[in-house]
Amino acid sequence: MTDLAAPPAVVGAQAARRRSIAVISHPDAGKSTLTEALALHARAIGEAGAVHGKQGRSGVVSDWLEMEQKRGISITSAALQFEFEDVVINLLDTPGHADFSEDTYRVLTAVDCAVMLLDAARGLEPQTLKLFEVCRRRGVPVITFINKWDRPGREALELCDELEQRIDLHPTPITWPVGEAGTFHGLLDTRQHGVTLYGRSPGGATLAEEEHLSLDAARDRFPADVDDALEASSLLGALDTDSFRAGRTSPLLFGAALTNIGVRQLLDAIAEIAPAPSARPGVDGAPRPVDAPFSGFVFKMQAGMDPNHRDHLAFLRVCSGEFQRGMVATHATTGRPFATKYALSVFGRSRDVVDTAYPGDIVGLVNATALAVGDTLHAADGPTVRYPPMPTFAPEHFITAHVADPARSKQFRKGIAQLEQEGVVQVLVSEARGDASPILAAVGPLQFEVAEFRMAHEFNAPMRTDHLTLTLAMNAGADDAARLAGRTGVELARRADGTLLALLTDRWRLSSLQRAIPELTLTPLLAGSE
Repeated sequence: MTDLAAPPAVVGAQAARRRSIAVISHPDAGKSTLTEALALHARAIGEAGAVHGKQGRSGVVSDWLEMEQKRGISITSAALQFEFEDVVINLLDTPGHADFSEDTYRVLTAVDCAVMLLDAARGLEPQTLKLFEVCRRRGVPVITFINKWDRPGREALELCDELEQRIDLHPTPITWPVGEAGTFHGLLDTRQHGVTLYGRSPGGATLAEEEHLSLDAARDRFPADVDDALEASSLLGALDTDSFRAGRTSPLLFGAALTNIGVRQLLDAIAEIAPAPSARPGVDGAPRPVDAPFSGFVFKMQAGMDPNHRDHLAFLRVCSGEFQRGMVATHATTGRPFATKYALSVFGRSRDVVDTAYPGDIVGLVNATALAVGDTLHAADGPTVRYPPMPTFAPEHFITAHVADPARSKQFRKGIAQLEQEGVVQVLVSEARGDASPILAAVGPLQFEVAEFRMAHEFNAPMRTDHLTLTLAMNAGADDAARLAGRTGVELARRADGTLLALLTDRWRLSSLQRAIPELTLTPLLAGSE
């Protein structure tokens, strides 16, 4: 670590090299496979793993939790940093399942661009639509990659029409398939006017063989298909960087992540047109330039990454200035100093010590027990900086948790507290039940499975759970506790921040209570948005 922070010109140049990208999609569209393929094409790994570790191969680097490997789905977001040519890419693989959407929404606060992955046969699916709307609200531009083109699927123009009609996003092709889904020959580069043919790699573990043809040579071999590709792609117009970054258009690419087809072109597009980090507004709305003194915010907490230690990481997105390992920053929430002696660059589960980081980078801070999701760190010798809080979420599923073995009560309390700190579940305590039987609240029931698995395997404190017939959480006013005392179909509980919540069986019960008690001041929680 150096004693002096890098000058603004150096910070600005380093920020210009960064690309912070999230991969988003509906479950089973191929996010983890695409993440692996991008790392392979950037030479960050020597061989691509497979979901479930199929065909004798290792599992994908971004799905390292035991539950992820067993079920073949992403349960938690994973960060991978690697260099491609002169660009540093911070790539975040996100869970696609709606039950883990809280994690994905938080990740979208920490990136500057998203790759929206569509299945060639399915097109836009419900979870993809929700995630795209989050990107639109946050001003995150989207690159579209239509995956699995080596399998039977829909027509390319039909998929493009769906993008325009359902989400008002105009696709501008960078590549276009030569041939139909399942029987295509290669990819047309709409800007270079050449065609790339692919030979499949065994199971997709290594790079696919490529043959590059001029447009005339490709026409000689596939005259009708090449002309069709040229005509269809020309109907949609050329890439316009300004409208892409404004969220009106989306660069469009085709390929097959599992067999490494079209992935290099996507990597080129990320490096070339995805926006570099720029000034981010604080809670006061004033943008903080990237070359201002250091600042960043925590968007994720994660434990269990190192099975040999009970450590957990705070994932910090650097927003401005130069981060230096060992620097003493200020924790904006408390005003207290925060030492950064143990700072890591993360690649899936692997980690390396990082000495410096710049805007757009993701830094893992080890055993940062004083931090929570949404906290801001900033340079100690500057004014206070605070970035907007994380989105809040309205839980729809509730259970009570009890330690199975009373002798493990201490481990039970510690585990529950850590799961709450990471945002795995929301933890509520009611006066009637006490903190020995907390209420766990979640957006989806799979979050409870993760919590039970981790309590048993990480904290050695298996828990018993009981389902509650509650589906709705509302903010309750100061006088609502007395008004609701003794009423059926409602339970009062508090979050760790002291917020009082009324938990109700359903909206019918809410309407009934509001009619019976007009003085109630119950207000809704936000459902997955800021």
